[in-house]
Amino acid sequence: MPRLEEVANVALRVPSLLLLDMLFKCDVDGVTEHIRAKNDDMLFKYKYVIWNMYYLGHLVNVCVLVLPLRHIVTLYLHILAALLLYVGHQISKDYVNEEVLNGYGGSLYLDAAAFQRFVTALTSLIILNTLCAFLMKTRKVWLFSAHLLPLLARLCAAPPDALLLVSSSSVALTGVGMAVFLLSNLFVPYRLARAAYSELLRMEVVELYRLVAVAMSLWNQFAVPLLFSVFWMVLFVVQLGSDVMAARGTLTYQGVLFLLLSSVSECCATPYSLLGLAFVVSYLALGLLNLCKFYLGGYAAVLNENVMHRGVTEGVTLFLLALQTGLLDMQALQRTFLLSIILFIVLTSTLQSMIEITDPVILALGASRNRSWWKHLRGLSMCLLLLVFPGFMAYKISQFFHMDFWLLILVSSCMLTSLQVTGSLLIYSLFMAELFCREPIESLDEVIYWVNAVSRVLEFVVALCVVAYGAWESLFGEWSWMGASVIIIHSYFNVWLRAQSGWKSFLLRQEAAKKINSLPRATSAQLQRHNDVCSICFQEMSSAVITLCGHFFHGNCLRKWLYVQETCPMCHQSVRPDATAQSPAPEGEGDGEGLFGNHGNDGGAAEEFYEYPPEREEEEEGAGSDGDLPANDSSRDDLNMEAVQGLCFSSSGDFVGYATPADRVFPWGGPAPGVPRGRSSGWG
Repeated sequence: MPRLEEVANVALRVPSLLLLDMLFKCDVDGVTEHIRAKNDDMLFKYKYVIWNMYYLGHLVNVCVLVLPLRHIVTLYLHILAALLLYVGHQISKDYVNEEVLNGYGGSLYLDAAAFQRFVTALTSLIILNTLCAFLMKTRKVWLFSAHLLPLLARLCAAPPDALLLVSSSSVALTGVGMAVFLLSNLFVPYRLARAAYSELLRMEVVELYRLVAVAMSLWNQFAVPLLFSVFWMVLFVVQLGSDVMAARGTLTYQGVLFLLLSSVSECCATPYSLLGLAFVVSYLALGLLNLCKFYLGGYAAVLNENVMHRGVTEGVTLFLLALQTGLLDMQALQRTFLLSIILFIVLTSTLQSMIEITDPVILALGASRNRSWWKHLRGLSMCLLLLVFPGFMAYKISQFFHMDFWLLILVSSCMLTSLQVTGSLLIYSLFMAELFCREPIESLDEVIYWVNAVSRVLEFVVALCVVAYGAWESLFGEWSWMGASVIIIHSYFNVWLRAQSGWKSFLLRQEAAKKINSLPRATSAQLQRHNDVCSICFQEMSSAVITLCGHFFHGNCLRKWLYVQETCPMCHQSVRPDATAQSPAPEGEGDGEGLFGNHGNDGGAAEEFYEYPPEREEEEEGAGSDGDLPANDSSRDDLNMEAVQGLCFSSSGDFVGYATPADRVFPWGGPAPGVPRGRSSGWG
């Protein structure tokens, strides 16, 4: 039964919220003024009574709202039993009035109509007594049988006046029983409050993190978002039904939209209903974002939750904007128009979140060369929707309102949304164009960068125009603290931070380009001897640059690597050129592939790194079949091992120097290259 308990936990708390909302709407000042118009003495007597009842109603409903579920169930059972007792007394009273009206005081068995009325009333009262005993979980049915006394008196042929007296006595008897029950349970709220306080003391809620943990536990236990959402939906359905009934036969297309907005605005006239609307908007935004994920990536994409794509931002935005603009204090028509603007802003925020979901998906489809036309169709259709719909929204809202600073901000946000989608579609088109080319487009990275740069510049220009227009309005038009604060925030986040980020990106790219241009280009002979793929993209190399440590990479691949860090991807030596850096070996002496020679080939390592004496080169040319290495495999392996054992590395794996003693004789009969005789190279 866990699901039933969850439903009951929400449904049984909704009436308390409805009563709180009704109490907040009550015009107590209007009631007191009405009393004053009748009699000033009565105002003095009843003014404080009315206000005390008002505050007491708030207190009682708040206490009921925070009760545990089992106590709420018990409370509702008692209320239902009291209602059944009231219905029973009403049935008994109606029976007595009908008997008095007929004026028949004889035996019931002699009059068929009187007997039928008696049997009908008796059956109804017995059923009500049984239900009351069932709700109170007791077998003492007689405790709820006071309203049967008039029927018993009629069965004994009591006169009509006596029936009226017995009916009044039965009501008084039931009232006394209920009063005794209430007095016996008068201190139940106090005991519940003391138990809750003891529980808090036992949990030692002193530190802030413990208090936050308790608050989050109560938040989940009471299901606050779902509770306020259900409460608001009940209000909205009732309000919409009454508005539709009032406007029947006069609705048009524009009238339907206005009717919906007016019904929504009527349902956010109190803080409780406004909070409920915020939670409803949050759930709607979450559903829309999950629908977008499901459309693009299936059910697995929905499971991959992002904390920024849970609809919380949209709900908080609506609530804060409503409080800041004074939505609760406005009249119905003003509240309707202001609420339409706030909902427009929330919808724009939701579309921005949808772009954040769609953008990586559409770019991944182009970059990964996925040939599933259905996935491409879904991604492109979503991009088309996000491209067209913001423009349609901007067009519609510009028709309803006069263009001013605030409306310009709204329209500019829609324009930025369309610009972002346009940039993503252009990059996707470039990826797809490369897919149909026989060879990769080496300048694709540059083109993509400039496409992104143009998109960011346009976004920056739009944001700058908004700030300029707002500053002009503030200086020469209507000035306000709210407008000035919005201009300052907009200038910082949408102008200054964007300009700073774009300038840093430009400088980083320029620095990477300088480093790439300072490195030598590999010749065709070096690439042929290297005979390996790029270590970054694992693609064949028709052109490459050679780092100072002798490794080969595509120029574009190394440039993108340098955006992240300034070291070689293979050996982690610095790529930045300096005065002491060793330049790659010229063509003919080696291919500059580094300490370990050709990656992917097991020959040529020692020949490329060490400088052979002329006589040794002649011997190897005569001995080797390929003119590069000795023909003897064992001598070649010995040569490689000697070369590798003469190297020294730090604890992080970086090459720091030669550790081979100077008197060690290499295969060509000399010391280690670059080390004078009688000295050791040490550790660098």
